[in-house]
Amino acid sequence: MNDKINNGKLNIRNTSDGQQIFDCVRKKYVVLTPEELVRQNIIMYLANVKNYPINLMRIEASMKLNSMQKRCDILIYTRNRKPLLMVECKAENIKITQDIFNQLSRYNLIFKVPYLVATNGEHTYCCKINFETQSYEFLNEIPAFEAINDLY
Repeated sequence: MNDKINNGKLNIRNTSDGQQIFDCVRKKYVVLTPEELVRQNIIMYLANVKNYPINLMRIEASMKLNSMQKRCDILIYTRNRKPLLMVECKAENIKITQDIFNQLSRYNLIFKVPYLVATNGEHTYCCKINFETQSYEFLNEIPAFEAINDLY
């Protein structure tokens, strides 16, 4: 999947401290960084195009990995509150590499989600994890929420 993610109107404001963007998941304005712009665009895409409910999204979900505190950018749950999809966001100038999927895989040791997504806004990749065969398959697109919610 290589289509540019940008769907939805983003709410950006100027303050004395610089630009801020409204995060509809956290329900507050946050500092507008290149990575945050990518995160807000993918949230809009997932919500508006793929119908992922905002109330099932968690931003910067914390975890402990090898005694170190880590955070994944976006974690989305099923309606039954099982982790379903994890997204790693990078700034547009950061190339999506195997290292980024390695990072997602390490995080997935904790969350055990069946879908992993890496995006820099320009390029987005999604893979489905098969825990039984310990393999993965890259998909042509991020599946719609209703297509996978009831599977897990």
